[in-house]
This record gives sequence, C-alpha cells and structure tokens, in this order.
Amino acid sequence: MTSDYGGVFGAYPFAFRASESRLFKLYVVASALAVALIALLVTIAVVVLIGQTAAVQGGSLTLSRAFYVVIGLLVVLPAVAPTLVVARRRRRGTDTSSRHETALAAAGFLFLLSLYLGLVASMPETFMLDGETVTRPQPTGAFAPVIGVLYAIPPVLSWSVPLAGAALVGLAHWLFR
Repeated sequence: MTSDYGGVFGAYPFAFRASESRLFKLYVVASALAVALIALLVTIAVVVLIGQTAAVQGGSLTLSRAFYVVIGLLVVLPAVAPTLVVARRRRRGTDTSSRHETALAAAGFLFLLSLYLGLVASMPETFMLDGETVTRPQPTGAFAPVIGVLYAIPPVLSWSVPLAGAALVGLAHWLFR
C-alpha cells in the first residue's frame, strides 16, 4: 500500500484501509466525525462573531477572529495526529505494529474525552442564560467524584484538561513507536 493518499483528507481512508487494528479503524471514523463537528462549531462561532462585530472597524476584532481559528486548530491537531502518523508510516512502509496503532487510538479517544471534560471544567458556578442566573448542577451519580474534581479546577485553567489529553497522544506515539 504505497499509494499516495493526497493530504489530510486522503489520509483518513488510507489509514482506515491500511491499519490492522480494529480499535484504530474505529478511531479513524470517530475522529473524522469529531473533527467535522469541531470545524462546524468553530465556523459557526466565527460567523456569529463577525455578525456581532461587523459594524466595528478592524484592529483587535480581527485578532479575536483569528484567535477562534487558532484555537480550533489547536483542538483539531491532536485529534487528527494519530491518523496522520499511521497513514504516513504505512505509506512509507516504516515498521509499524498493531500495538502502536492501538495505543494511538486509545490515546486519541482519551483526547476526545478530554475535550468534553475540559468543557465540564470550564463551566462557571453561576452564569446568565436568557436573562436568568443559572447555577451549574451538583454532581450526582456514578461519575460524581470525577465531576467534582473537574468543578474544582478553576475555569481559567480548564484548558489544561485537553492539554493533558494531547500530551497523552504524543506520549503514546513516543512509547509505542
């Protein structure tokens, strides 16, 4: 399978076909859907920001619009990295193992989970919704201890949760290559 896959979009079907790990194949599909959703949300956010600030002249607003795109890229890159790594290694014929692909898939799934957990951690204790002050729900159920720990993280540091997930993707690649 030494055919060229033609960039990021072609890497997904190539990695799916070339991989021997079922978990990795599942990750390829799940990450493609997650990245498409993230791209849609970032695009909508930029369009809304432009709509709300269309009458204001450039300057710092242009910077904030670009900031949305940069944040979107920082969220997407660790999600696509496992697929790109496997596609590149398979295309070059580099010795790759099913263990490496499985470890990358597991770390990738944990990164996707860390995105959600980062959102939970970023939820302020009280916030305004439709003119009403709303208090975040108290943690209950089987995951109450995990949610309690996430709520204890200051919202300003909630980015550290996905950062840890991204570091895990890199660590999995480094350990199992």
